[in-house]
Amino acid sequence: MSGIYKKLENELCGLRNNGRLRNLAENEDMNLLNLSSNDYLGLASDKDLLEEFYSGITDKTISSKYSMSASSSRLLTGNHSLYLELENELAKIYNAEAALFFNSGYHANIGILPALAGRKDLILSDKLNHASIIDGIRLADCAFKRYRHCDYEQLEKILSKQRSNYERVFIITESVFSMDGDIADLRKLVEIKKKYDAFLIVDEAHAVGVFGKNGCGICESQKVMQDIDMIIGTCGKALASIGAYTITNNIVRDFLINKMRSFIFTTALPPIVVNWNLFIIKKIPLMNGKRLRLAELSLKFRQNLSKFCKISGESQIIPFIVGADKATIDLAKKCRKNGFRIFPIRPPTVPQGTARLRISMTTEIEWEQLDKLLKCLR
Repeated sequence: MSGIYKKLENELCGLRNNGRLRNLAENEDMNLLNLSSNDYLGLASDKDLLEEFYSGITDKTISSKYSMSASSSRLLTGNHSLYLELENELAKIYNAEAALFFNSGYHANIGILPALAGRKDLILSDKLNHASIIDGIRLADCAFKRYRHCDYEQLEKILSKQRSNYERVFIITESVFSMDGDIADLRKLVEIKKKYDAFLIVDEAHAVGVFGKNGCGICESQKVMQDIDMIIGTCGKALASIGAYTITNNIVRDFLINKMRSFIFTTALPPIVVNWNLFIIKKIPLMNGKRLRLAELSLKFRQNLSKFCKISGESQIIPFIVGADKATIDLAKKCRKNGFRIFPIRPPTVPQGTARLRISMTTEIEWEQLDKLLKCLR
C-alpha cells in the first residue's frame, strides 16, 4: 500500500477509535419514527401534493416543465423560463426588489461571500454558523473574525474598534441555528449593521416555511425583512425539494450573476425541480395551520424534556446534549431499539464535549409517539 493510502487508513482508524467514523445510513427500516429529518412541514411525504403536481403534465408541458435535465449552466442554455417565474414569485412573497436561485444552500454559501468581499473588507460571523458559511468565508479573499454565539455585545466591540480599518464589513448569521435550535436576534443585528454601516446576511435555511405569516422565516416574524441586505433561503428542508435562493436588490443580483463562481460554473437545475419549487413556494404562505401545529408540538416536547434535563433553543430543532461521543452513539442505538431514528451528532459538526441527539420535530408526528421517546430518554 502506498504512503498516501496508508495515511488515509490511519486517519480512518483514528476516527473509528474515537467514535467519530461516519457511514452512509440506509433508510430501509420504515418502521422507525424519523426524528432526524428536516421535513418540518411533512411535505416530502404528502402524496396529495405530488398527485396535484404531476396532474399538470400534458404533451405540451412534459418537455418544457417536467424535463429531467437543463444540460447547461444558467448563463448558457440552462436558464429556462421557470427560473424567472420562480424568482419573480420569491421577490413578490418577500416584497423585495429581486431574487436569485441557486442549486443548493451549499452553493449559495460558498459563493456569495467570495463574490462580494474583497481584500479591504472584513467578515464577522457567528461562531456557530453552518460549515457551508465557514467554507465560504475561507474562500473569500479578506479578513474575518468569529464572534461568540449570539454575543452581540462582543460583535459591537469588534466593530467599534476595527470598523474604520476596513472598506466594507459583512455580518453573517443563521436565523435558526441548525444544531442548537436557538434563534438570532435579528432586530439587534439590524440595529448594529445600521450603526456601523455593515452589510447584513441572514441564512434562513431552518426557518423558511416554519416561521412568519407567509413562511418567510425569522426575518418576517421579527418584522425586519426589509432591513436585511441579503436573506438566504433553502428548499431542501421544510420546502421538501432542493435548491436555494437569495432575496436582495437588483444591483447585488446582477453582481452575483457576474462574479459568483458556484453560480456561473455549474449546470442549472432540471426544469422539473424548478417547477416543483415554484409549485411549493406558492403554497407555503397558505400553510399557517401546519406552522402552528409544529410550534405547539415543539413547545410541548421541549417543556416536558426540560423536566429532567437542561434544554436550550426555541424552535423545531431540539438538541439533547449528552457530551461524550460514545455515550451519544449508545443512546442513539437505544432509541433505535425503541423505534426512533435519531442520529448522534458529534464533533466537528458540534463543539468538543457537546455530542448530542438532534431531535427534529415535524407536523406528521403524534404526541403519543413523542411521549414514548421522553420515557426512552429519561
